[in-house]
Amino acid sequence: MNKRSSGVRRTAALAVTGCALVASAFANIPTAWLIDNGETGVRWVGTWAAAPQFSGTASDETYANQTLRLIVHTSVGGRPARIRLSNLYGDQPLEIGAARVARRVKDAEIDPASDRALTFRGRASTTVAAGSTVVSDAVDLDVPALSDLAISVFLPTATATRTEHTLALQTSYAAQTSGDRTADVRFHDSKAMSTWPFLSGVDVAASSRGASIVAFGSSTTDGDGSTPDANRRWPDVLAERLQKAGGSNGELGVLNLGIIGNRLLTDIHSPRQAGGPFGALLDQLGPRLGDAGVKRFDRDVLGQAGVKYVILALGVNDILFPGSFIPASESVAGRDLIAGNRQLIARAHKKGLRVIVTTIPPFENALFRRPAINFSTPDKERVRQEVNAWIRTSHEFEGVADFDAAVRDPDHPAQLLSNYDSGDHLHVNDAANVAQANTIRLALFGGGDPYLHKQPIAD
Repeated sequence: MNKRSSGVRRTAALAVTGCALVASAFANIPTAWLIDNGETGVRWVGTWAAAPQFSGTASDETYANQTLRLIVHTSVGGRPARIRLSNLYGDQPLEIGAARVARRVKDAEIDPASDRALTFRGRASTTVAAGSTVVSDAVDLDVPALSDLAISVFLPTATATRTEHTLALQTSYAAQTSGDRTADVRFHDSKAMSTWPFLSGVDVAASSRGASIVAFGSSTTDGDGSTPDANRRWPDVLAERLQKAGGSNGELGVLNLGIIGNRLLTDIHSPRQAGGPFGALLDQLGPRLGDAGVKRFDRDVLGQAGVKYVILALGVNDILFPGSFIPASESVAGRDLIAGNRQLIARAHKKGLRVIVTTIPPFENALFRRPAINFSTPDKERVRQEVNAWIRTSHEFEGVADFDAAVRDPDHPAQLLSNYDSGDHLHVNDAANVAQANTIRLALFGGGDPYLHKQPIAD
């Protein structure tokens, strides 16, 4: 046998082996869901995501020989499914002893008929290198839209939660009984958790019409001010509208990549951040507030499965932080925020994404409670107005969502309508999140807009 024919046979054998591995991963999955996108044989879209944050070493929670049951709320349905685990801010490898996914019944209880073991390259366990993310193999689970999933993760060795999403507004659970409890229907002895450690995404297979919408913002997107365990953030309401509209709209996932305290242009690692009146508080909170939007855009937006649309909602903290958390000399002008948005718009357009930009809602008398800090000034209000005027009139992107007009007091436009105020004059309540989500025209996503989620203003 000559060398050339031997090489051809080896290449053919490798190709057959590779095809067999792909085929085995999807052997029990209906072929209607296996939409070829030229990569894995599946077209993936995100149904849930959260931006990874550094927890800060002083507040690390450590788990050893314990199981976490993390509860998430889906946006779009699909089958099969997969998850993503992040060790982005870890300084040690993350050891995953086992992981499972199931539909949740209530609290930490799962539907055992839906319980599925997850694998990673065919193995039940995996190690996530420091600074890295892993994606599970596809699992044959029918994930309903607007439903709760429970992702159970067993941590066999002492593990510090350096990577988490801080403002979950969703109760999850840590089993207090040691060992691998991932298959347990109920946790009989558990501790409630208010963060999402390590879990950064859940994807589902979609038809060729499926796509993801990323909501990219700060605490006002992350849901601060909304009711915990109720899924009343404005991206949640948008997901409900899309599902109730049906048709192609019902095949769109909505991913919330908001981070509390996040800024568009700068972060704690930027120059000249030290020396503000409340700089010590920034030192404490800063690691949790995320990388600047211009830094994390590629990872948190362009890196999402099936992303086709992005809703930009950053800038309010760039305006508010100077003179409180950071020196007043670091104040931003409207042109700075416009330039930052233009940078993100250009990067999105280069990748073929459609862009919607939200106006900045009012913040007069906005306060931080512990310690008491009043953020607003007339100069900051002028910057807000300048940026909003550009958003409304520039026509440099595909759509505008006028959150400002939806929640401001018509008799005093510099402040929130009192019935929409969560109490700190900056973050809005559930009713206001409905009002904000209703400003996003579903026609921007290629479908009709027959449904608006109606909710009257409370008396």
